[in-house]
Amino acid sequence: MNRAGITFAPIMKKPYLIIDFDSTFTRVEALDLLAEIVLAHSPRKGEVLRQIQEITNRGMDGELDFRTSLTLRLELLHAHRDHIQHLADRLKEQVSPSFRRNQPHLTALKETVYVVSNGFRDFIVPVVEDYGLLAENVFANVFTYDEKGYVSGFDTESPLSRSGGKSQVIRDLKLQGDVYVIGDGANDLEIRKAGFANKFYLFTENVEREKVKEEADHIAPSVDEILYNLNMSRSLSYPKNRIRVLLTEEVPANAAALFEQEGYQVEHVGHPLSEDELCEKIKNVNVLGVGAKTPVTEKVIANARRLINIGAFCIETGHISLDACTKHGVAVFNAPFSNTRSVVELALAEIILLVRQVPERASAMQSGQWDRPPQAGHEVRGKKLGLVGYGNIGAQLSVLAEAIGLEVYFYDIADKLPLGNARKCDSLEALLSIADIVSLHIDSRPENDGLFGTAQFAAMQQGAIFLNLSYGKAVQPAALRQAVLSGKLGGCGLDVFPEEPDNSHSTFRSELIGLPNTLLTPHIGGRTAEAQDDIGRFVPGKILQYINTGTTTGSVNFPQVQLPMVLNAHRLLHIHHNVPRVLAQIDRVLAQHDINILGQYLKTNEHIGYVITDVDKAYSEELLGQLKQIEPTIWFRVLY
Repeated sequence: MNRAGITFAPIMKKPYLIIDFDSTFTRVEALDLLAEIVLAHSPRKGEVLRQIQEITNRGMDGELDFRTSLTLRLELLHAHRDHIQHLADRLKEQVSPSFRRNQPHLTALKETVYVVSNGFRDFIVPVVEDYGLLAENVFANVFTYDEKGYVSGFDTESPLSRSGGKSQVIRDLKLQGDVYVIGDGANDLEIRKAGFANKFYLFTENVEREKVKEEADHIAPSVDEILYNLNMSRSLSYPKNRIRVLLTEEVPANAAALFEQEGYQVEHVGHPLSEDELCEKIKNVNVLGVGAKTPVTEKVIANARRLINIGAFCIETGHISLDACTKHGVAVFNAPFSNTRSVVELALAEIILLVRQVPERASAMQSGQWDRPPQAGHEVRGKKLGLVGYGNIGAQLSVLAEAIGLEVYFYDIADKLPLGNARKCDSLEALLSIADIVSLHIDSRPENDGLFGTAQFAAMQQGAIFLNLSYGKAVQPAALRQAVLSGKLGGCGLDVFPEEPDNSHSTFRSELIGLPNTLLTPHIGGRTAEAQDDIGRFVPGKILQYINTGTTTGSVNFPQVQLPMVLNAHRLLHIHHNVPRVLAQIDRVLAQHDINILGQYLKTNEHIGYVITDVDKAYSEELLGQLKQIEPTIWFRVLY
């Protein structure tokens, strides 16, 4: 022990990692890719590729001895040195994602990392050297070439040119220490079965071979899982394949793809979940993604034992208990801008259609009636548009509406800067009294429930147009119906409703159905391809940034902290109740362990504090335990 009381663990010898190349280090079988290169312009390409793939699979499943498999495949090709060079360049682009993201960790272990393959050094060495591994630690076959540079065969004296050759290579290396094999085929499994390795990790990121799976010591969908299982805890924070993501409702497809690309386990339930259903499914979930109809209550959060953050694939977060999330250290992100343009365009289109009385004319035409009055509505130019709510959508609608000749007025409970020539009204009543068109753009806070009823419609101008594309419960349907039927309102357009069906196959019921000059749409304001694509990228981007760096920019409940990537340091993330002297306690613990602080950040809001500390890599597990035990701690994690 030293004077700081730190007990250092004995220095452990690095384990030996024996890594296969085809379908493990790279995502493809090299000879299959070589065949595509050689046969690129051959009319027999399809048939030859099929034969090679069949031979490859039979060999990997143990049905063919390796030399036979290799000989048969090479006989089907007529490869040149130039093809081999081209193959090496292509393979550099095919390195498996988890090897790619763990390159720094593998490079740090390069002295004890061996690539042992039944492939060929000719194309393997250029690839692994690009990743900082040692050429002298590559054991593979070698091509022979004729005088014109074409592959004529291979060195048949190499043990790797026959079945069981990998075991012989490892035996001859006489490695002193723990040996772990990472591969996807039967010939990799044989190394452990022959007694030359402690454990065989079946690498399934690219392919799963059921026959090999039955005898594997550990199923490893990524390199992250292997490093974690080997207790190389300072190599990565947590294996990404163990991070579980639950998506509900019609979350954009590209969102799931981004999480899967990162290596996470993703489950997508394509409909809203009830509170009880979500309580059951969320127990071991790390990331939750929801639309606007899945309630994330305090009870749900209490059942979420591993939840790190929540992504709301919408603007609103009223269906999420932000207080409970904050209390339990769960960061929440939404998409405040992604569907702005789409909603604005729909609102503008509806304004024009309703002022022109198009719904009436279009309905008559669908019934075969040629109802062509002398005057069919009005132009919108010169009309007064009143916006209730001047957030992202209201403000952008203001700009576009003004561009086509509308006079814009707005009312917002917050002090907002008018854009263009828009004018702010001091009260809702003042806005209603002058507007020819009233459009709601408010959020789902409880005080907005029932905001528009009989009194508000009575305060509007005779024949005014009313739109609600924001919050369904803000409007009292019975009062709106009466206002339209009485002629007080000249028409209305609604995209949101107090009660909405759970899916596209349900029946919609509303007393607003059948009203004259009325547009009812099934909550499609933000359902354009562009908006959904942007939401599907934006929300996962924020979540991944938080998990990978600790950055909370864009969170609706956490202090806003923009952080750089962790470089040559370990990052300690400490979330705690906002009480005095927590930072002092953290620094006291670090000082007691002689820890050098490379950078430190603290942000608080009224509920929580968030301390981010970048430190040198030398510290003990005891330090981490003490930081977790600081009394106001809600959540503590480490990024490597």
